[in-house]
Amino acid sequence: MKILVTGVAGFIGFHVGRALLARGDRVLGVDNLNDYYDVQLKRDRLAALAPGAGDRLETVELDIADAAALRSLVADAQPDAVIHLAAQAGVRYSLEHPHAYTHSNINGFLAVLEACRHQPVKHLVYASSSSVYGLNAHMPFSVHDNVDHPVSLYAATKKANELMAHSYAHLYGIPTTGLRFFTVYGPWGRPDMAYFLFTRAILAGEPIKVFNGGEMARDFTYIDDIVEGVVRVLDRPATADPAWSAATPDPGSSCAPYRVFNIGNNQPVRLLDFIETIESALGREAVKDFQPMQPGDVTATCADIDALHAWTGYRPSTPLAEGLAQFTAWYRDYYGQREDSEQP
Repeated sequence: MKILVTGVAGFIGFHVGRALLARGDRVLGVDNLNDYYDVQLKRDRLAALAPGAGDRLETVELDIADAAALRSLVADAQPDAVIHLAAQAGVRYSLEHPHAYTHSNINGFLAVLEACRHQPVKHLVYASSSSVYGLNAHMPFSVHDNVDHPVSLYAATKKANELMAHSYAHLYGIPTTGLRFFTVYGPWGRPDMAYFLFTRAILAGEPIKVFNGGEMARDFTYIDDIVEGVVRVLDRPATADPAWSAATPDPGSSCAPYRVFNIGNNQPVRLLDFIETIESALGREAVKDFQPMQPGDVTATCADIDALHAWTGYRPSTPLAEGLAQFTAWYRDYYGQREDSEQP
């Protein structure tokens, strides 16, 4: 197949693109290479995609919120499917830069939907987030739960994406599947994520900020498990749920070709235990600076993945210790090489 992957220079987009190329698909990758975090890391991801791909890989620097440019690109390329991973990420960043989220996550997503409408695709798979569960305290989080109480603008934009996708699935018959990612980690990860910040600080002998006294839990999910789930979903386009009822509507499906799934590890880990696992992987102890709970954060996340398993057979398989060992080994290698190359 020919797959359009937005956010291809991002963490998940890079790994998804690599998996698609490895199985023989053609990939058209789009990214605006913004400076929300280290642009060199994004460029290095793109460079790592290229070897062996030949003419099956094309990358375009483009802002997805440029609706005319995106629509033209999709019309010319005529992809079979779209995996939409481009977004303005980060919960805390949204507190200070709200307009970045409406630009990328609302206007950008609308441009993707319009492009898919005018150049019909077999399937649109897009990134949602576990953050949509907000104040919901029912564990594990289920796609059948109500998600009307987000606690950050980032979460609100992701919930808006799900609503927008449903409207286009209903109006235009576009099969859409949203994936609520749960705290993804691994090699080539995002430098703004806690595990990345912890690793950097521990190796530098600097204190790490531990919010809410470390009494938080996250459903940390290794990148390879995430990619497997994304590809499995891609290969099974959303369909209308014959059991769906307007009298008792299920938020996870519809009478339109629309689905939403959690994609996580289903095994939440306490933050202090997570830090201890990083310490073991690095062979160093962290200096902990305990901080209060941050605005926009939630105390715990846990994914109910039964719906995704029933749909695709997906089950995560990477233990936390193994995943963090892979990440820390990559981190030392990647930044060691960068430091060597930057020497005068």
